[in-house]
Amino acid sequence: MNAVTVPDAKVRGVAGAIRGVFGRPFVTLDDLFDLSSLDAIHDEVCLALSGMPVAYTGGSHRSMGIMPPGMEDEALVDYQEVIRSLDSAQFAIFRSLSDDPDSIDPGDRQGVQYGEERDVPLSMRQMLWLKMRHRVYFPWKVYAELIPNLRWEDKSNPEGKRFTRQAQTFLPKTIAFVKKLPFTHIGRCNIMGLEAHDHGTVHRDGEPHEQDEPDHFLTISPVPGKRLYVLDPETGEKITVEGRVIWFNDYDYHGVHADPYFRYSIRVDGVFTPEFRQTLVERYRRQP
Repeated sequence: MNAVTVPDAKVRGVAGAIRGVFGRPFVTLDDLFDLSSLDAIHDEVCLALSGMPVAYTGGSHRSMGIMPPGMEDEALVDYQEVIRSLDSAQFAIFRSLSDDPDSIDPGDRQGVQYGEERDVPLSMRQMLWLKMRHRVYFPWKVYAELIPNLRWEDKSNPEGKRFTRQAQTFLPKTIAFVKKLPFTHIGRCNIMGLEAHDHGTVHRDGEPHEQDEPDHFLTISPVPGKRLYVLDPETGEKITVEGRVIWFNDYDYHGVHADPYFRYSIRVDGVFTPEFRQTLVERYRRQP
């Protein structure tokens, strides 16, 4: 499966099983924004990440059933599978590392879903232990929620949400940039980073048949180098995404290539303004 790059200026039909946006696997929107502050934001983010607590994310894509058939091994060791296989002694250790051990019923180990957006969240201590003791692979080992979101389906809902106090303290330039983006409201904002040589396991964020139109979000890369790709599961083609501000259909399979350096992006979810939607429709001469 060779990686290829599709220049955004080249009009092409969406390949195979890719739904895409505007008939393309992705769109690069750099020219629609003032990106002059991104170098300063990069300095701010790197300094902030060195001082603020971060979590892990990913690590259970196979057990979630959101990986393409035949590529499940890319997930390596899945934490949901590991937790279900723990013996009593190991499960007791796992339970003791929880931020709320009483929330974990030792007698109901198979029926509970653990982890992000599940019945029982994982603590950072549990994730570190699962990684070190049981070789669980967490693709994104830098995950900072600037606007926390409890459930995936609520990521565009702004009710009761705001930037965390830590984000306001450490990331004022980043927040100022995000607030100027063309959203009527923002329901989710996070920084997602991968360590050197790690890959982002290929997955999709929802079932395509349940989608009326692509979810509204922007992925911002203050510096190039995070090689996100969209996968055509029918051909195995990995279409590498280019640009510092991009939009793609996250109900398509997507992942991140491995590279020998740390890289990250900022994702912002919400609802695009009517004016921005119209700009995109006029630009691409079709609905998304």
